[in-house]
Amino acid sequence: MIPDLGKYAGAVLSSYAISLALLAVLVVLSLWRAARVRRQLEEVESRRTSDG
Repeated sequence: MIPDLGKYAGAVLSSYAISLALLAVLVVLSLWRAARVRRQLEEVESRRTSDG
């Protein structure tokens, strides 16, 4: 059920849209950083095992 927002509908809905977009950006950046850190960790571990 959607409440009647009256004259504030545009502001409220755009605020929701911006919030959802920012959350999506944060999720994507977090996943990207996690993958980058995982690759770096694998490189360090492979150097460590090859060094002896």
